[in-house]
Amino acid sequence: MKKIIYTITLSLSLIFITSCEDILEGINDNPNDIIVSDVEERLFLTGIQLANVQLNCGHLNRIGGMYSGQLIGYSSLYSNIYGFSLSTAESNSEWGYIYVNIMSNTRHIINNSNNQLLVGIAKVIEAHAVGTGASLFGDIPYSEAGNLEISDPIFDSQLDVYRDVITLLDNAISDLNSVGTGSISEDIYFGGDKAKWIAAAYTLKARFYLHQKDYSNAFTAAQNGISSADGDMVYNPPGNAGSGDRNLFWTILEGSRSGDIGNSDQGESYLIQMLDASNTLSRNNSKTDETARKGFYTIDSSGGVANKGIIEETQPQNMVTFFENELILAECAARNGNISDGLPHLNNVRAWMNTGGHLNSNFQSEAYSYLPYNAADFASGGIENTDAIDSKTAFLREVIEERYVSGFGMHIPYNDSRRLRKSDANIAVPYVLFDGPQSGPWPERMPYATTEINSNSNSPADDPGIFVKTEVNK
Repeated sequence: MKKIIYTITLSLSLIFITSCEDILEGINDNPNDIIVSDVEERLFLTGIQLANVQLNCGHLNRIGGMYSGQLIGYSSLYSNIYGFSLSTAESNSEWGYIYVNIMSNTRHIINNSNNQLLVGIAKVIEAHAVGTGASLFGDIPYSEAGNLEISDPIFDSQLDVYRDVITLLDNAISDLNSVGTGSISEDIYFGGDKAKWIAAAYTLKARFYLHQKDYSNAFTAAQNGISSADGDMVYNPPGNAGSGDRNLFWTILEGSRSGDIGNSDQGESYLIQMLDASNTLSRNNSKTDETARKGFYTIDSSGGVANKGIIEETQPQNMVTFFENELILAECAARNGNISDGLPHLNNVRAWMNTGGHLNSNFQSEAYSYLPYNAADFASGGIENTDAIDSKTAFLREVIEERYVSGFGMHIPYNDSRRLRKSDANIAVPYVLFDGPQSGPWPERMPYATTEINSNSNSPADDPGIFVKTEVNK
C-alpha cells in the first residue's frame, strides 16, 4: 500500500532567502494553488460519503448478490464472475474507496476539525467502511493504515478489525452525544442530524457483532439502533431522471453492462422464485402476499424503461436501515430467549411493509399483504412450519428468510449465507444458482485488490482465493 494522500492537490511555494527577501516576498506564490489546510474539513464529507456508497452499493455488492442466489450473471464479465471466475482486479476500486477516498479523508477530519459533530460523523463512516471491508475480505490493514510514516501496513486479523471499528463507533457515539443539535449541508445522508447518526452507529455495532455471532452484544446495541424507516441511511440519487447522478445498478445496465446481469429475464434467480406465488419455492402464504415486491425486485438485464423498481434511476439504495435493526433484534432475542421475545420485532417489520413503505410509487398499487404472525404460525403444522420442525427454529428460519429478501441490494444476504452456512444450516436460506453449481464449495470472501498485492510487502504474495473462509466463519 503506497502512502495514502489526500484527494486534493497540494503545492508548496518556493521561498527565496536573499537580501531582497522583503521586496520579493510572495512573488513566486501561485494564487490558484491551495494546501489542505486551506480547505474547510466539512468540504471533504460529501466525497467521503459518495465513496462509501460505492463500497456498499456498487460492484462488489452485485457480486455478493450473485453469490447468494439473488442475481444472475448472464453474459460477459458478470457471467464469468457468476461462474466463480473472480480476479483480484475486481476489488481495486472498492479497496481504493476504503483506503484513499474514505480513510485518508476521515482521518484528516478527525485529526484537524474542531467540529465534534463532523468528527463524530467521520468516525461512523470510517467504521462503516472498514467494517464492510473486513466482512468482505477478511484480514485487512487497519491498525497501521492511514499512517503516513508506514508505506506497507500489516494485515490485522478480521476479529481485531471488528473490535477496533466497534471501539471507533463507541467513540463516535460519545462525540455525537457531547454536541448540541446542528446541521451540515455537505452531509448527504442525514444533513447533520446527530440523533440519526447515533442510531445508525448503534445499528452498525449490532451488525458487526452479528457477523461475529455475538448475539448478546448485537441485541444490546440494536436496542439503541434505527427505530423507524425515517432514520434509514440511504443513498438518494440527487439528480432528476436523465441527469448524471443515478442509482448505481441502473447506471451500469444503461452503459456497457447491458444484458450482463439481472434476475428474471433469462431465468429467475432464487430470490425471484421465492417471491413468485406459483413457484414451489414460494414464501407466500395466507398472511403474506409478495406480488408487489416481486415486481419491485425484478431486474431486466437489458436496462431501459422496464426497470421501474428497486433499480429505477432515482430509486434510493439502502445502506443501514430500520428493517435490518429490527430483524437483528428479532433473531437475537429469539436466540437468547424464545419466540415471544423475537416476534414483536419481526411483526414491526411486517407492519411497516404492510403500509407499502418498502416499495416505490410504481408498485404500491399492486397486491401486497404482511399480516402479523403469532406463535401458532410457527408451531408444527403452522403456516410457517409445514415441515414440523422445532417451533423456535421455524421462527428463526423465517427471520433469516426475511433478512434475505428485505436485504436485497445490501451485503446482508451474502454475509448471512456465510455466517450461517456451517453453524446454522437448518435456518440458512438454501439458495441455488441458476444454471450453475448446485452444491459447494461456495464463495466465502472477495479477493484482495491487485493494487494492494503489488504494492504492499505485507500482503500475501497471492490472494488466498474466494473459497477460503474468513476468521469469523470458520
